[in-house]
Amino acid sequence: MRLLITLLFLSFSSFTYSQQINIDEFIADMERNKTMSLSYVDAMPADKFSYKPAEDVRTYAQQFLHISQGLIGLSSNGTGAAPIFQGENLEATEAYQTKAEVKRIVTESYDFAIKSMKEMDASTLNEVVQRGQFNVTRLGWINKAMEHNTHHKGQCAVYLRMNGITPPQFQLF
Repeated sequence: MRLLITLLFLSFSSFTYSQQINIDEFIADMERNKTMSLSYVDAMPADKFSYKPAEDVRTYAQQFLHISQGLIGLSSNGTGAAPIFQGENLEATEAYQTKAEVKRIVTESYDFAIKSMKEMDASTLNEVVQRGQFNVTRLGWINKAMEHNTHHKGQCAVYLRMNGITPPQFQLF
């Protein structure tokens, strides 16, 4: 019986440890993503933040405000932290359309996501959280935050190139 209890304890400890490794990896990826996103914000001249390649798409500023809003909402679903900028539509707020404001909001959104992940209980990563029609694990929501971020940052690379600017080098590690 003692052996069984010891094995169960070790199994649970190993699982909890592996979940913490997942969170630590996501935090490192999120910090790297923050650096990359801010380099994209810095790459575009301030007078080009209203640029959009077609009438029916977001401006450069709106892209990053959308990235920020998604990062806040999706990571909040994953971590359980109360989202910042609650009730605001960041990309529709005229006062946020400048380079300085975009940089501030991008920074705050990443800081929120990183802090939330650092403070969350890693043993809850497999809990399912329902938002609307979606039932996704906490880990899944954090993955979606990263996926959404990457998707829209990729679009921003095109905006930069259309303005004759080479996008910042991708940082895989």
